[in-house]
Amino acid sequence: MKYIALFLLVSAISFTGFAQGKDAVVGKWVNSTGEAHVDITKKGEKYYGKIVWLKAPKDETGATKTDVKNPVENLRSRPILGLEILRDFVYEDGKWTDGKIYDPKSGKTYSCNMTIKSNGDLNIRGYIGISLIGRTDVWKKVK
Repeated sequence: MKYIALFLLVSAISFTGFAQGKDAVVGKWVNSTGEAHVDITKKGEKYYGKIVWLKAPKDETGATKTDVKNPVENLRSRPILGLEILRDFVYEDGKWTDGKIYDPKSGKTYSCNMTIKSNGDLNIRGYIGISLIGRTDVWKKVK
């Protein structure tokens, strides 16, 4: 009987850890330059992120910064603040994969994977083609 109780306890802890791990990416993150905070949320079984804070939300003329580099002309007037830049990530094997990241500074969209390091930092790996050819940015959780 002791062994059954121990097994159930270990199973419950493992299951709880797995569930927390799956949604560990949810929350507010600051990018490596400190210029933006991105709020990552879960919709259904996928994860998305939008810009919720900008260090400099206005341009040099005092106007709200907009998505001027977007390749789609009619999207260039949308504000950067509130812009969804992460989309369609799925969780599998301890990482969030098959997503896309949009870079408003360049107007380009990249394939992207995310992993949480042992210290709690978030590795964001944007790439074209295969993930070996890309760039990683490290984000920290906003306290």
